Parts: sequence; C-alpha cells; structure tokens
Amino acid sequence: MPKVKTKSSAKKRFTLTATGKVRMNHAGKRHGMIKRTKKFLRNARHSSIMAAPDAQIVKRNFLRNG
Repeated sequence: MPKVKTKSSAKKRFTLTATGKVRMNHAGKRHGMIKRTKKFLRNARHSSIMAAPDAQIVKRNFLRNG
C-alpha cells in the first residue's frame, strides 16, 4: 500500500492547531481593495478557525498526514 500524500495546495492554505482545528486565511485580499469596504478589509486581516463541517472535509481529503 503506497503512502498517502498531503495535497500540496492544501498545505500552503491551511494549518492545523494543537487541538486539531483548521486555521485558514480569509479570501479577497489579493487585489481590488479600493472597491471593498473598510469593514471587510478589517475583518479579513487575520486568520480564523474554519467551521467544523468544512474542517472535517479538509482534514479527511487534503491534510491526511496532519
């Protein structure tokens, strides 16, 4: 049985916390910031914890090796 590899795109986008939660960055901050509201940019500034149902999908399909 071959080794199960972690998806390369997922290891650049997500990290696991010590308790097993998935930390992610917010989308929409690459370009076009002038049309976004100040509130959007302020809220998207830091990383956040992914919702539990989405985190299960990411861990099961993309971050198999942790």
